[in-house]
Amino acid sequence: MVIGECLPRHRAKEFLRFLRRIDRAVLKPRDVHLVLDNYATHKTPEVRARLDKHPRFKLHYTPTRASWLNMVERFFAEITTKRIRRGSYTSVGDLEAAIYDYLGQHNTKPKPFTGTKTAEDIHNRERRALDKLDEIRGNR
Repeated sequence: MVIGECLPRHRAKEFLRFLRRIDRAVLKPRDVHLVLDNYATHKTPEVRARLDKHPRFKLHYTPTRASWLNMVERFFAEITTKRIRRGSYTSVGDLEAAIYDYLGQHNTKPKPFTGTKTAEDIHNRERRALDKLDEIRGNR
């Protein structure tokens, strides 16, 4: 299941509101694992204090510049491809309605994202890309 919310800003107070929403939606005593980027919003004293009081929340941070590891980013790519690019929106409200509609449809039959590549495959591909970049830049 994807819990989503369109917000005009992404500050600590919005993140705390989202954490409370997740806390209500996920049955206790289940642990909640969140994969987050290293954005400062996720690390404020207020956020840390709330997480200290709710130990079932486990935070996992993706490495800097590694959004491809973040399943949230992967989901953004999917919603963009399958819904947003296919539509025409006359207002922010229309766009938000399309996003919520997609989330509703997705959640009727949710499927987890699963990786199909091994760590070795990913590292080899990254190495080839970095080698090519070095070649283009004349570092070889």
